[in-house]
Amino acid sequence: MTTSPRIAVQIPPQHATHADLRKTVLAAEETGVDVIFTWDHFFPLSGDPEGNHFECWTLLSSWAEITERAELGHLVTCNSYRNPDLLADMARTVDHISGGRLILGIGAGWFQRDYDEYGYEFGTPGSRLADLADALPRIKSRWAKLNPPPTRDIPILIGGGGERKTLRLTAEHANTWHAFGDMETLIHKSAVLDNWCKQIGREPSEIERSTSTRQTPRQVADQLTDAGIGMIVIGVRAAEPDDALALTREWVAWRDAQLR
Repeated sequence: MTTSPRIAVQIPPQHATHADLRKTVLAAEETGVDVIFTWDHFFPLSGDPEGNHFECWTLLSSWAEITERAELGHLVTCNSYRNPDLLADMARTVDHISGGRLILGIGAGWFQRDYDEYGYEFGTPGSRLADLADALPRIKSRWAKLNPPPTRDIPILIGGGGERKTLRLTAEHANTWHAFGDMETLIHKSAVLDNWCKQIGREPSEIERSTSTRQTPRQVADQLTDAGIGMIVIGVRAAEPDDALALTREWVAWRDAQLR
């Protein structure tokens, strides 16, 4: 786990043109963020449900070409939408395009419209988590077989807070865990993750803890640091990025102050 704070942005591929998204990605990297995320859906999650939306992996490959420094990934890609071996190959390819900057953010999936309109079986939360449990070893196995192999051990980020299954999978496979919730929830679920790590014989500090915020460093930085959060993610709407990028600059300045 990294010991210095990391600042990330999430730029959803919705309600924007490709030109908007490209401009916002470049502006985000210019602020000095450590990671640039998007998400993996086929329709907007807010606003006009029929608004503009782009496919995330195709988009991320273009971001890998136009950026130079920030790591890139999805918060998160849906395991259900692609065969695990294909997903591993896609991730390996973007890893090479980016020069070794890909993070594979992955989750079990939840947005039923995506499933229904694209012909995937929605199943149940339990069946989707079982599929994720089956997929993660396959992804790692495929990485070991690919030629050329990934440029590095691609970091895996798992999103979600289910205490019996998701956090166990996180303990087994992830380099980063991303969660939502208030401070009390984050602290509690982080402790549950620690316990799973101990049960399987893994050092809890190996897993970076991540969360999203819309607040300023002055409001929540101390609490997040005390809770062991190592990566802080700010949402940025590509069509209206200015306020969110201003907040991002505050967090980057805070990060830099911690490193001095």
